[in-house]
Amino acid sequence: MSVKYTGGISHEECPTEELLNPFVHRLELETTYEKIRTAILTVVLLPIRVSIICFFVIVGWIFAYIGLWGLSDEELRQKPLDGWRNSVRFVTARVMRSVFVIGGFHLKITGRQSNRASAPVVALAPHSSFIDSIAMVYMGGPSIVAKGETSALPFFGKLINFTQPVYVWRDDPNSRQNSIKEIINRATSDLDWPQILIFPEGTCTNRSCLITFKPGAFYPGVPIQPVCIRYPNKLDTVTWTWEGPSAWKLLWLTLTQPYSNCEIEFLPVYTPNEEEKRDSKLFARNVRAVMAKALGVPVIDYSYDDCLLMTRAKEMHLPYAPSLVEVNKLRDRLGLQNTKTEETLIDSDSICRDCSKISYVEFVKLLNIPSNSPASQQLFKIYDKENSGLIDFREYLLGVLGIEKDKNPLDVLRIACKIYDSSGHGRLVKEDFCKAACQTLALSKEHALEIFEQADRNRLGYITIENFINFAQKKAEFASFFDISSKEKKNSRMNGEILGPNYHTKKVD
Repeated sequence: MSVKYTGGISHEECPTEELLNPFVHRLELETTYEKIRTAILTVVLLPIRVSIICFFVIVGWIFAYIGLWGLSDEELRQKPLDGWRNSVRFVTARVMRSVFVIGGFHLKITGRQSNRASAPVVALAPHSSFIDSIAMVYMGGPSIVAKGETSALPFFGKLINFTQPVYVWRDDPNSRQNSIKEIINRATSDLDWPQILIFPEGTCTNRSCLITFKPGAFYPGVPIQPVCIRYPNKLDTVTWTWEGPSAWKLLWLTLTQPYSNCEIEFLPVYTPNEEEKRDSKLFARNVRAVMAKALGVPVIDYSYDDCLLMTRAKEMHLPYAPSLVEVNKLRDRLGLQNTKTEETLIDSDSICRDCSKISYVEFVKLLNIPSNSPASQQLFKIYDKENSGLIDFREYLLGVLGIEKDKNPLDVLRIACKIYDSSGHGRLVKEDFCKAACQTLALSKEHALEIFEQADRNRLGYITIENFINFAQKKAEFASFFDISSKEKKNSRMNGEILGPNYHTKKVD
């Protein structure tokens, strides 16, 4: 049954273009057959595969250890491996390729891999999984760009070192520029360095599109070979995105499949023209367009910053965190990014008295956006999950205001308290405070109620935001919260990044 919004708009009748979110992946065993098969193969097949895989990883580590014997880190960075060490590197790649064979991967190759003389740099996309390393071992162990911390990983750190990677160190403010210089030096060197394999998207997606390519691979201005990777399986057990199954769940489900398909397509080498050599971003866009055409997927200007945005929203438990990337894109289409409409609303008297249930007509009127715009309709639909024709406008306001770059956690808490303040006078009753705290500080309802009772020392039945701050400043559990609140603005301006209270770089290359 079609549910109408006020004004005669329905979900079924709304002819809106689908807005892709490349950072979300859903994976569940839906049928009884899949569940029974997975249970049986977990007992029968999984232990065998894990045992053999561990054996080959250890053998690969031994070869890598031998190949690196007597070499210092400095020597490893100064010149490429040659002679017997280079031969051992290829043998190690073959051994590690066996890991994927034992894991049940059927590999299909199309096109022809170029050599370093033809293309010093290889750009692989879409990047969606740690399984993408199958391309690296097939190619014989090219150098990769990796986080410096990976060098310390048990077993795999030695294997990665053997590829002579370009490391990026997060605690070194000059690391990014040094890495770019290293990529340029190797790509343009007369020495026989391995090809440099780069995932230009810089993070994992669900392969529904190609997001913005970072320019690192394109700074040298040398010919690049684009490489496309696909996983044409009925059940997608490899995609590891910002919102979705954990790495362990994916590994378990992948190893309990009878087999998994992977296709690697080597596209013709792309030689940049003079304009592309001068403009790395143009070079990146043009290579992305070629790869998107080969893959049959759209290009969308999502970026690493969007990943950070969604991570911050998720860690703070902001409403509809996985959808906030889509929300921001729609707001940009509607011109809301520049008008500060939402921020003005919470500081004015024009906001509705009860924003917990508003219709589509009220929604577009409050935001001053056209009711017949597909983007307006899509924006409302994101929050109307039950197709009721009504949404909680407070959740919308908190979501879009909570992820702004100039807002630290304390700012977001103040905004939440203002949004959920049913009294209109800055006095938060239990229910108001719980909603504000749970959706900004990632507290459970029980913990939020406990804090309310402790902060309401005079038993007034309400607290103010200042009551909470005075209480929280004396508690060790909130020390990091106030530390980030005081420093975050400065750091975000210096780094150009959005940082959350528990910032991490999971799934980022």
